[in-house]
Amino acid sequence: MSNTRTDHSEWNEHGERRELARLLPPPPYPVPSPSQLAVRRDVLLAEFARPRALSALTARWRGLVAVTAIATAVAITAVTLAPDSFSPQGPASDSAASAELLNRIAKAAYGRRQSPAQDAQFTYLRTVAHARALTEGLDGTMSRTDTTANTERWTAVDGGRAGLLRRDGADVRIPAVTQGSLHSPTYRLLAALPTDPDALLKLIYAETQPVHGPGPASTTGPDQEAFVTIGDLLRDSVVPPRTSSALYRAAARIPGVVTVNDSVDATGRPGVAVARVSDGSRYEWIFDRTTLTLLGTRTVLTDDSPWGRSGEEVESTAVLARGIVAAPGEAAPVESAESSH
Repeated sequence: MSNTRTDHSEWNEHGERRELARLLPPPPYPVPSPSQLAVRRDVLLAEFARPRALSALTARWRGLVAVTAIATAVAITAVTLAPDSFSPQGPASDSAASAELLNRIAKAAYGRRQSPAQDAQFTYLRTVAHARALTEGLDGTMSRTDTTANTERWTAVDGGRAGLLRRDGADVRIPAVTQGSLHSPTYRLLAALPTDPDALLKLIYAETQPVHGPGPASTTGPDQEAFVTIGDLLRDSVVPPRTSSALYRAAARIPGVVTVNDSVDATGRPGVAVARVSDGSRYEWIFDRTTLTLLGTRTVLTDDSPWGRSGEEVESTAVLARGIVAAPGEAAPVESAESSH
């Protein structure tokens, strides 16, 4: 049984290694293809209705990726964009710029007004998403499929009552959950997360537990996995301001995070982004330049591949509204992401 002092020392050492990593290029961790990110989003939006332990959910996702995810993933209309102004000045300088931006975003998130959420209430989230899937035919040829999905989701604040998922007008009942996880969080679970960014990041690294190395079971390496997990939480949930602020500050400590001066969400809203580049693609979190609210996320190819040419967008999501409402079916006002009620 390890003592507290030993654990703390190990974490300090881990933190020091990550700080030193800011001065070096991002390590070449294996990362998932853009379609795997689209599958992950679809799992979060539609399949979290079947609550399970994080390890089981992760195993299911890996199985989908390895066997049938590419053929069955919801595919979405991809948009080919003119090259954006992405020009890192170097690992150290760009890491400092992204950390400064994330800390500004964290400060803005912390100051947003939010009334206390009651267990009898529901969180509400409305999104529009675009993504691309690559399908292999019986003759071995590959084809791209693009579609758009409009989604609304209501989840009980404490997870104790059934919720509702509405996708493109079709309603699916979301069963009550007894325990959330980082991949299917309730509002109460998010509110209970550590607000110290170092402790929060330690928890995220520990619970995501990526698989390394080549092959279909590989995820993204610990840093990219943490970055994607935080992005999923911020995009796909109603997050209490204190937790939201801590998540941004935790992300500022992940090595390899860069800035993108000009980006757009799935509805074309422009903004500035923080991103992480790995294995031929760039995963971006997009923010309004004035309010620093999260507009959405997207994945852009940085190399030519079967998915498309460098600069093409293969996945994007825009958060159109979110808040706390009284019951499933009731919508929060249309507003920028991270506004609270």
